[in-house]
Amino acid sequence: MKEFLKKANFKGHLLTAISYLIPIVCGAGFVIAIGMALGGKSQDSLVIGKFNFFQALATLGGHALGMLPVIIATGIAFSIAGKPGIAPGFVVGLAANAISAGFIGGIIGGYIAGWIAFAILKYVKVPDWAKGLMPTLIVPFLACLSSGLIMIYIIGTPVSWFTSWLTALLKGLNGTSNLIFGAILGILSIVDFGGPINKTAFAFALTLQAQGINGPVTALQLTNTATPIGFGFAFLVAKMLHKNIYTREEIETLKSTVPMGFVNIVEGSIPIVMNDIIRGIIAAGLGGMCEGAILMSLAHGEGATVPFGGFLMLPTMGKNWWVGLLAILVNVLVTGVVYALIKKNVSVDEKKINKEEDISLDDVQIM
Repeated sequence: MKEFLKKANFKGHLLTAISYLIPIVCGAGFVIAIGMALGGKSQDSLVIGKFNFFQALATLGGHALGMLPVIIATGIAFSIAGKPGIAPGFVVGLAANAISAGFIGGIIGGYIAGWIAFAILKYVKVPDWAKGLMPTLIVPFLACLSSGLIMIYIIGTPVSWFTSWLTALLKGLNGTSNLIFGAILGILSIVDFGGPINKTAFAFALTLQAQGINGPVTALQLTNTATPIGFGFAFLVAKMLHKNIYTREEIETLKSTVPMGFVNIVEGSIPIVMNDIIRGIIAAGLGGMCEGAILMSLAHGEGATVPFGGFLMLPTMGKNWWVGLLAILVNVLVTGVVYALIKKNVSVDEKKINKEEDISLDDVQIM
C-alpha cells in the first residue's frame, strides 16, 4: 500500500507528462503557426490535389495539437506504471477526445489508466507461464478496457459540466477582470522561467484553449517570448545609464538568449537570472504582469489560435495582432528598464580573469 500511495504523486506525474508534451506542442505549434501566418487553414482532411502547401502545414499542426489530451494521458500513465501504462493511457486519452472531455479529461484519464495498470502489475497474480504476457497483453487489455469505460461512463459527464462552467465563467469576464486575470497569469508564466509553476500554468492555459479560450495561452507564451529579449534590452539601457550589469560571459550568453526568445524559448535566460535571481525575478515578473494585463484587457480575452511560436503567433490573432505586439514591446521595455535600474554594477569578468590566472600554465617549464 505504501508503494501505491507513493505512486499517487499528482504533481510529479503531471510535470513529467508535460515535459513530454512540450516538444510536441513546440513542433506542432511552429508548423501550424507558419502555415496559418502564410495563409493556410487547418482542414478536417487532406484530399490529394485539393490543398496547398500552407494548408498542409496548418492541417498537420492542427491535428497534432488536437491529440494533446491523448499525449498528456499517455505521459501521465507512463510516469506511473512505466511501459505497461502507455497503451491504457493512449486509449483513455482517445476516449477523452471522443466524448469531448478535452485536456482535463486527458489528465484525469491518465492518472486512472496509470494507477489501474500499476495495480494490475502489483496485485494480480498469474501462473509462471503467463508472467511474460503481463506487460504486453494482460495489463494493457485489462487497463485499457477498465480505464476507457470509466472515462466514457463515469468521468465524461462531470468533466464536460466543469469545462462548460469554466468556459462560461472566463468568457463572461469584463475588462477589469480580464486585466487582473492577465496580470496574475503573466506573473505565474515567468516567475520560475519554465519550471513547475510555468508548466502548471501552461497546462491550465491549454485546457482553456481546448474550449476555445485563446487569451491565457497567448499571454503565457508571449511572456516567454518577451522576457529573454527584455534582458537583452537591459544591456542597452544599462549602457545609456553608464552601468555594467553583465559580465563578458553573460554578454555571450545573451547572444543566444535573445534569439531564443523570438522563437518562444524562455529557458535561455536562466543562466542570466541565476546570477542575480531576486532582481531577475522581480524584473521579469513586472514585465510579465504588464504584458498579461495588456493582452487580456485590450484583446478582451481573445488570443492566438496556436499555443506556441513566439512572434509567429501574432498573425493567428487576427485583428488583435497589434495587441500582441504591443504587449511584447511593453514587456521588453519594463523588464529591460527595471533590470537595468535595480541590477548592481559588476566588474567585467573579474572572477573569470582570476580563475584563468589561477590555472594558467604559461610559466610551466618541462626540463
